[in-house]
Amino acid sequence: MATEYATIAGGCFWCTEAVFKQIAGVESIESGYIGGHTVDPTYRQVCNGDTGHAEAIRIGFDPQQISYGDLLDISFATHDPTQLNRQGNDIGTQYRSAIFPTNPAQEEEARAAIVRAQADHSDPIVTTIEDDAPWYPAEDYHQDYWAGEGQENRYCLAVIPPKLQKLRKRFAAKTISG
Repeated sequence: MATEYATIAGGCFWCTEAVFKQIAGVESIESGYIGGHTVDPTYRQVCNGDTGHAEAIRIGFDPQQISYGDLLDISFATHDPTQLNRQGNDIGTQYRSAIFPTNPAQEEEARAAIVRAQADHSDPIVTTIEDDAPWYPAEDYHQDYWAGEGQENRYCLAVIPPKLQKLRKRFAAKTISG
């Protein structure tokens, strides 16, 4: 079967990428920018919050091994979908919780995933479902960040290990080592 793609924003792309690198059936992950108005934005422009883009990841996955819905459930379990335009200390629309479906089936599944996630939260889910938009890959040094210099970055060391613990606790059967 052909590779399918999921585009998800849930805060810093370094942190979301690290989670999805652990999932069986994930074939590729690219950090990048989506949902804004500036053509070919840079990291600095996106961080300033002026472009309208979200930091996001584009996941290539094998639907025979992992479903789109499972990817969304993992996303909801490993970030806080109740925080509007922020994740922890990262504040701004570039850190929003958003899903960018590529077709009507993905949009329907995104809506269902929000309903499932709401059952786990007392505060309202603020994750948006946004139109698929031009995708701009982040600069090379952002790709596979956790595996490289991310493990020496204090921010990453504070944020990523708890996300990985949540992943392994709730989705161990879906992880590469699970």
